[in-house]
Amino acid sequence: MRVVSGIQPTGNLHLGNYLGAIVNWVKMQDEGECLFFLADLHAISMPIDPAELSAGTREMTAALIASGIDPDKALLFNQARVPAHAELQWLLNGTARMGWLNRMTQFKDKSGKNREGASIALFAYPVLQAADVLLYNATHVPVGEDQKQHLELARDIAEKFNTDTGTETFVLPEPYIGETAARIMSLRDGSAKMSKSDPSDMSRINLSDDADAIAKKIRKARTDPEPLPETMDGLAERPEARNLVAIYAALAETSQQAVLDEFAGKGFGDFKPALADLTVSVLAPVNERFVALKNDTSALDAILTRGAEKAAAVGAPILADAYRALGLLSGR
Repeated sequence: MRVVSGIQPTGNLHLGNYLGAIVNWVKMQDEGECLFFLADLHAISMPIDPAELSAGTREMTAALIASGIDPDKALLFNQARVPAHAELQWLLNGTARMGWLNRMTQFKDKSGKNREGASIALFAYPVLQAADVLLYNATHVPVGEDQKQHLELARDIAEKFNTDTGTETFVLPEPYIGETAARIMSLRDGSAKMSKSDPSDMSRINLSDDADAIAKKIRKARTDPEPLPETMDGLAERPEARNLVAIYAALAETSQQAVLDEFAGKGFGDFKPALADLTVSVLAPVNERFVALKNDTSALDAILTRGAEKAAAVGAPILADAYRALGLLSGR
């Protein structure tokens, strides 16, 4: 099994990233060959500040390592250090179809009403995602609900490329179905995902937050006046309450029903302090490692360089096969 997955290095890693993806990434390291990358090429599909992107890439690297990603077990690198990602994207642009990309919901969401003003990079974003995984002949790609469509596109591109060229250049990647990932919502709106892009820092718990900040955010998290119910059915119309129960269950590695068994009948005046204590106990070691790592730019750059060199070596023969399949033999 070869797993490939990436995360954009914009903004801090937050609790939603940690429980929704990174915890499973850490477990995957012992299950197969893993390549994890910082998607800095994807980041430039939207307006960016170059200095912030550079700093964010290093900080995200530090946060991933602090969360348990081991560069000695998995390849950890940023896209820009492996030019083959962009190179393969261009080759795949000849296979991808406008109609396919027009159906991608993420472009519609991010471009909003100004589609004509969006960058070509934002429109072609899913083709680069396809290149990210096809470059390494990934067998499995962990995907959330919002990325399933892009993995299906990657499979369509790979299948059409193979058919058009009469080759078996690319492996068709499968979705990675690990343990069910927690879906963590905003602390200010239980109907919206916790997000780095939310303008309110109070909506999320960052892995860089200290114990006081974590406790304050949980104390001020939106709830309702009702006590916690005995069963999950009682949370059906209570999104903020359901979110806090989900966070507690994920951090405690237990079921949401088990949380209700413990706290049924109690109000949030009792539940929030318990949740804050649990969150701090889980995230404090992560925060401590992150603070120690984040300013060691030499060490972080060395990790990214080493990971990129190894990733480039893995992808080189597959990229060469793509050139040959297209009849682009010069220099290959």
